[in-house]
Amino acid sequence: MRGIDTQVRKNRRRIFKEVANLAYNSKNLIDDIEALPYKIVDYDESEYQSIYRERSIVRERLRLAMGMSLRPENRPVHLTQGLEESNISEKYYEPPLMQVIPSACNACPENCYQVTDKCMGCVAHPCREVCPRDAVSMKNGKSVIDQEKCIKCGKCKTVCPYDAISHQVRPCAGVCGVGAIKNDEKGRAVIDSELCVSCGQCMVNCPFGAIADKSQIFQLIRAMQEGHKIIAQLAPAFVGQFGPDVTPDMLKTSLKELGFYDVYETALGADKGAMYEAEQYVNEVVSGDLPFSLTSCCPSWAVLAKKYFPETIDKISNTLTPMVATARIIKKEHPDAKVVFIGPCASKKLEASRRTIRSDVDFVITFEELTGMFEARGILPKEIQAMDELKGATGAGRGYGVAGGVASAIEDCIKAYYPDTEVKIEHAEGLSECKKMLILAKAGKKDCCLIEGMACPGGCVAGAGTNIAIVQAAKELKTFKESAELRIPEKK
Repeated sequence: MRGIDTQVRKNRRRIFKEVANLAYNSKNLIDDIEALPYKIVDYDESEYQSIYRERSIVRERLRLAMGMSLRPENRPVHLTQGLEESNISEKYYEPPLMQVIPSACNACPENCYQVTDKCMGCVAHPCREVCPRDAVSMKNGKSVIDQEKCIKCGKCKTVCPYDAISHQVRPCAGVCGVGAIKNDEKGRAVIDSELCVSCGQCMVNCPFGAIADKSQIFQLIRAMQEGHKIIAQLAPAFVGQFGPDVTPDMLKTSLKELGFYDVYETALGADKGAMYEAEQYVNEVVSGDLPFSLTSCCPSWAVLAKKYFPETIDKISNTLTPMVATARIIKKEHPDAKVVFIGPCASKKLEASRRTIRSDVDFVITFEELTGMFEARGILPKEIQAMDELKGATGAGRGYGVAGGVASAIEDCIKAYYPDTEVKIEHAEGLSECKKMLILAKAGKKDCCLIEGMACPGGCVAGAGTNIAIVQAAKELKTFKESAELRIPEKK
């Protein structure tokens, strides 16, 4: 579904637009929030065949978009309870970030093999013959699977000559590489926050839009209205996210129209990171002090390593992530400014909430949330005349937005700065592959390697807060990377 403008995506963007509208225009916040579900859900056009259910879902989405948590199902909590704590300009994200809206969850089959109407009732019955538990039988000339006997081995599906057996997997669970999706007592999905690394892939793969994350757009707009100097930093994956004809310069001007004081490339911090990690690899890994090293720029990858492979903690690079490094550049030049990171990533929201980072990064919003802000103010980036230039980063830093880009940037720096050094680089994308890579590293199979991990398959261009198809985003980013004046940063 990535890159398709589905109704789920339209619903999310509508919520962000309306929350931004509240921040910009509301004179009576409580009454306006109460009225929004009736404004958003048309009486005659409910998707759920029940306007009451749909409005209930909208209410919970509104709370999350305002930075509040979902309401419990077992006790009465008013829609606007907690609003005072959110109606401020300095509210940080509070875990859990990713939450399942119970009323929206379809309680999809968790893991189930079922015979479809494509079954031809063939004489061979290979599905029945290969089943190790006699779970397949013939009824009325068709195969039937006894779900109580089935052990989910999939042998029946493999041998069916008509591809008549379907393997149904809960979409959110199917993309969760850490097994954080569980069931409640009613069979609905719930997220185990102890296992979750907040990559957001469950959210973008749920076809019911039942999973949502918290937003900070309301608080960001409040800060603007209070007259704070707000400076944005754009993650490298921004290219193409706001329309194929929107150039980086046009987007920078659009952001200034929205109220931002200035705009930087997060790739500036990535350049610094590539230089530092190149030096670290040579001094610590090649020298033999560390068996291998892990990149640190993807927070979900870093949390995965720390949570599931604690013995690798000292192997994670201690370089600042591009977001934090760029924020420090900005605050050194503008000590009185507040910094907002605008990117594709859900887990950056929790990274910014860490105590050691709060003084550097004040807000985190996604490209999707920024689109809602543009729509609320009637700003169309494709119609903006560029009055600014977005420049300064090298191709190395800009390349951080795609899987393999971090490893490639560090490798290029090593070859340029330390030409006699042999480089061993590996990269993994998607949490399942990342786990496999860490298992191999733990077993001594990746010695002397610099290992890049990206939680999202495809890298940052596949993040949960993106607007366009992954392939298209990767193509746009490649062009932007090649347009940089320098290929790699100059060693200092």
